[in-house]
Amino acid sequence: MKTKQVPVIITLVAGLITCILGFTMHMEAARFVRTLVIILVSFYILGCIAKLVLDKNFKEEPEEEATEEAGEESDTEEGKNPEELADESIEKSAER
Repeated sequence: MKTKQVPVIITLVAGLITCILGFTMHMEAARFVRTLVIILVSFYILGCIAKLVLDKNFKEEPEEEATEEAGEESDTEEGKNPEELADESIEKSAER
């Protein structure tokens, strides 16, 4: 799973909300900048934590998919695809 952009997206959304609230509440410039910096840093850290949690939880998924694919390949006879197997079964039933 691609989680590289999670901290950036979370930070930008938090910054957007802070900007909207700052403009609607008519905040002073110095207070607004200080608040914005604190919000951006804190939400970037939260985004990094969320990225780590996502990476940890979805790390095992590709391994499971690989074993499922290997199991499907072994189910078919000698690596033949399902269409070839269906054609062979039709031919065998036609011979009877």
